Amino acid sequence: MTVVELFQAEGQLKKLVEEAEAGQEVIITRDGKPVARLVAPEDSSRRDRVPGSAKGLFTVPDDFDAPLDDFRDYM
Repeated sequence: MTVVELFQAEGQLKKLVEEAEAGQEVIITRDGKPVARLVAPEDSSRRDRVPGSAKGLFTVPDDFDAPLDDFRDYM
């Protein structure tokens, strides 16, 4: 983990981003107190979405789009 003061981080952002890309956590501080954390994003190799993969997990009721009783006075 790298800890760097904000005023120093401004001048070496490229280097700090490269460290984060390499898996290093970078903590940016102001007056010695942590104010930000620079880390690489989570692995973006998500599974591809498969249409219909939730089939059978839920059903839409027949009256799904029927007016609600609470609003009868306004209709």
